[in-house]
Amino acid sequence: MESLAMNPKFWAGKRVFLTGHTGFKGSWLSLWLQSMGAEVTGFSLAPHTTPSLFEIARVADGMHSIIGDIRDLSSLRIAMTQAKPDVVIHMAAQALVRYSYDNPVETYATNVMGTVHLFEAVRATPSVKAVVNITTDKCYENREWSWGYRENEPMGGYDPYSNSKGCAELVTSAYRSSFFNSQDYDKHGVALASVRAGNVIGGGDWALDRLIPDIISAFSEGRPVSIRSPHAIRPWQHVLEPLRGYLMLAEKLFSEGTSYAEGWNFGPNDADVKTVGWIVQTLAGQWGGDAKWSLDTAQHPHEATYLKLDISKVRGRLGWAPVLTLSEALQMIVNWYRDYKNESDMRHAVLDQIATYTSLCSKRVMNNE
Repeated sequence: MESLAMNPKFWAGKRVFLTGHTGFKGSWLSLWLQSMGAEVTGFSLAPHTTPSLFEIARVADGMHSIIGDIRDLSSLRIAMTQAKPDVVIHMAAQALVRYSYDNPVETYATNVMGTVHLFEAVRATPSVKAVVNITTDKCYENREWSWGYRENEPMGGYDPYSNSKGCAELVTSAYRSSFFNSQDYDKHGVALASVRAGNVIGGGDWALDRLIPDIISAFSEGRPVSIRSPHAIRPWQHVLEPLRGYLMLAEKLFSEGTSYAEGWNFGPNDADVKTVGWIVQTLAGQWGGDAKWSLDTAQHPHEATYLKLDISKVRGRLGWAPVLTLSEALQMIVNWYRDYKNESDMRHAVLDQIATYTSLCSKRVMNNE
């Protein structure tokens, strides 16, 4: 049976070093770790957006927050060795496809050499036992297949962002073979895994050129949202779904070592792999009022049309599976932005959604759903 839930007691008192903690996913994960009693040190650039989830949810209040650049190996190494973490989770990245066309050098420097720097800092920090490197579903060589990519598919990537993440996967594999090899685990004591998640959505994302922020922004302002590719298919999932998977995997790496030190896909059920058009129509209905959309017919850089992940491996070996339906995920997002619009305490709003989600996980385990 799928376990679905994590073990919150595992994280109480654990020292966690999290890169990218000021970002959208990083802010959600920082608050989740704080709620379980982890001692979190974050290392990241300042937030890229105004507003930002990191600031409005006062994420820094419950952790040690360091504003730094993973392209600076010396600063990263010093920060990690001083933090003496048990677990390292690497999220810092240049994460936007269209931005990567305009800034390819920055994208490769951050996503490739930043990953190298992360692993070099781990090598200099004897306390580290588990490392989870977050890449992306776009790391695969996309052949526009209608079925999901498995973890053993070739790495690739058409655009600089996707390609840089494919490179980051290759870097991970090389470091795992060369410096964190399972045969030498008794010497280095580090279990390293990479994780590939789909299109992650949730409240508090204001990044440019992302579907949900664009839709919510337009609906909030009472204007039609302009949609580029209504027939494009992506593995949409609420941010808490893959984060739960990362935490479950980190527990296994820490407790059981290199038997879980490999690549893992985290994505939705096949029934929830929907088109962009379905997303915008559903959100319009949930938002209500005169929310509507229009087709953007301008020329844009290449983006993949079909992209799905096969999650058979993580279901079978880790016991992870999605808990939320896509409709439930979208409703959580609508509720979050309504709270924000009503000037609610957004730190409490995030923690409340985390608590509701973890309770749902436990309930569905008990009911064997």
